[in-house]
Amino acid sequence: MMMKRKTQTHPFIHEVNLTTVQRIQGIILGVILFPVRITLATLFFLLMWPIARLRLAGLSEAERAEPVRGWRWWLFHRIMLFLSRAAFFSVGFLWIKVKGRQAGLKEAPVLVVAPHSTFLDMLVLCATGLPVVVSRSENCKLPVIGALLEFNQSVLVSRKDPESRKKCVSQISERVTSGGRWPQMLMFPEGTTTNGGALIKFKPGAFLAGVPVQPVLLHYPGQPDTVRWTWRGISWLGALWHTTSQIYTSVTVEFLPVYTPSRDEKQNPDLYAENVQKLMAKALHVPATDYVMEGRFPVKKLGNLSLPLESPAQETLRLLREHGLSNSHVETVMNNMIDSCHSGQSTMVTADHLTALLGLKDKTTAVKICSLYSKDDTVDLRLICLSVSAVSGFRSLESLIHTAFLWYDSDQDGLLNAEDLSGLMGALVGIPQYGIAEMYTALTTRGQPNKASLQDLLMTHPVYRKVFTEYLRSSELPDGNHNGIPNGKTNGNNNGIYNG
Repeated sequence: MMMKRKTQTHPFIHEVNLTTVQRIQGIILGVILFPVRITLATLFFLLMWPIARLRLAGLSEAERAEPVRGWRWWLFHRIMLFLSRAAFFSVGFLWIKVKGRQAGLKEAPVLVVAPHSTFLDMLVLCATGLPVVVSRSENCKLPVIGALLEFNQSVLVSRKDPESRKKCVSQISERVTSGGRWPQMLMFPEGTTTNGGALIKFKPGAFLAGVPVQPVLLHYPGQPDTVRWTWRGISWLGALWHTTSQIYTSVTVEFLPVYTPSRDEKQNPDLYAENVQKLMAKALHVPATDYVMEGRFPVKKLGNLSLPLESPAQETLRLLREHGLSNSHVETVMNNMIDSCHSGQSTMVTADHLTALLGLKDKTTAVKICSLYSKDDTVDLRLICLSVSAVSGFRSLESLIHTAFLWYDSDQDGLLNAEDLSGLMGALVGIPQYGIAEMYTALTTRGQPNKASLQDLLMTHPVYRKVFTEYLRSSELPDGNHNGIPNGKTNGNNNGIYNG
């Protein structure tokens, strides 16, 4: 019996609906299989713990920085490979089907694996001989995981420390260009998990050294598809429950031919990454996209702007409609909030204050709205006012830019600096904008970075005009009398931002 699946609007969502029969079957099998399989997997991981520590026991820091050789390699490597395979066997991966041939170390120092769909993807290490991986340094503090990373001699990086990232890049380059002294490296260039319906933009880390790579595809052909764990949808625990409740789970590891970079690709890691992404997407019969996960938000890139795939402003409007607020009421509220921001009062408000401003009966909806824009129950009113007015058509482009300039011109001199532009564009689209340099350069080439230049940029620039013509105005309100651009879509498509 086939599984019912909700339409996925973009690759960061994976929600599955099981039929009644599948749910009953899952409960019956899960009650039996889940505790048995988790117990066995835990046992195998606990056995790995001391063995992983033994591999480097007695070595100095200098010796640990060199690749393991001799008896420490062949003895412990074989034991860990067996235990790793046993752990994944115990959770239901009874067979790992392999297609193609894994390239040798000197043919391809790097294996790039996609799509990255779940924490269970690590089973690919069993099929590839436990190559070296890159991991967050914070994971070293975790029981068992820290020992396994030590055993693997993984390259560690802290996302919070720029110096750590530089060191990581240097270590990767040193290892993959060592002429076979270090083992193969394995990387997931997407950098986060998706539903497999598209490949998101590849990060350049695996391609910086300009060495040949071997693309490796991961397929989970079985139904129901329970292994995937993404930004939104089934939880990691739900994925683990449903996966271990199956009699077995199918997986195929497919090795594609080695990809040798051209001279241009060696000099341009982003181009190299893009071309490998397109090749792998073609082999998977899925689109290659420029979607990325940026902070808390899945986004699409437009120039160097980050446009959220799920607009906080659109979701705000949906929540307010669900609460019974008409479009005209919302427009009045937005205008009142804009007046409040102009008055010189603090624009930071709590969920309780927002509840009163919106005229809501309780603060549940206000809390949800706050969470769309910030990590706590406070929010900058300017973000809500500008982003909601922009997507709804309550105000014209000229009016929005005039208001935004008053708020984000930090020196009040009629000119924007790069930080001002970052805040202004972040307010218009609803999420922070970190890489604004390219847009600021485009702005300053039109003369002084004033209101007229910004308006001209957003109306005529071949890339940035799409912020309004294709993104913000791609889905306006169906009714209400607005004092700006009329309702309705402009010519052109929205590049899949909402429809996936």
